Amino acid sequence: MFFILDRVLKNIAFKSNESFNLLGDILIFNFTKNYNISFSLPISGPALNYTILFILLAIVGFTIYLLTKKKEEKSSKLYAILLFALFLGALSNYIDRLSLGYVIDYFQFKNFSVFNLADALISVSAFSIILLNFRAEKRNTALKNQE
Repeated sequence: MFFILDRVLKNIAFKSNESFNLLGDILIFNFTKNYNISFSLPISGPALNYTILFILLAIVGFTIYLLTKKKEEKSSKLYAILLFALFLGALSNYIDRLSLGYVIDYFQFKNFSVFNLADALISVSAFSIILLNFRAEKRNTALKNQE
């Protein structure tokens, strides 16, 4: 759903090329070409495209691995869902990068970088995976201390 919504919003931003306020001057819908990676970090070019492709393939492979593990764990399924969400966000931006040479960003928060829904999906998924890892590590440490 977020992938499709991001693609629709990117299409609207690209075709309208106009900015308008969504929440006063706090949140503005503003078409911006982003030639770099997240938060406009100055990394770009063919090497970035190959790196992103490698990461996308690795995410697909690891997600398949998690889903086919013999040991049924709720955390494995949750990791797989989060990885798939991260994959879809990265894929949406990768499609832009390959077809246009830049990523379409459209949400501009006051005093913050311009981003898109795919960026938010990537960030939330990655943050959630990190939290799950911390929880698992904490649980494993507690189990070791009980032994």
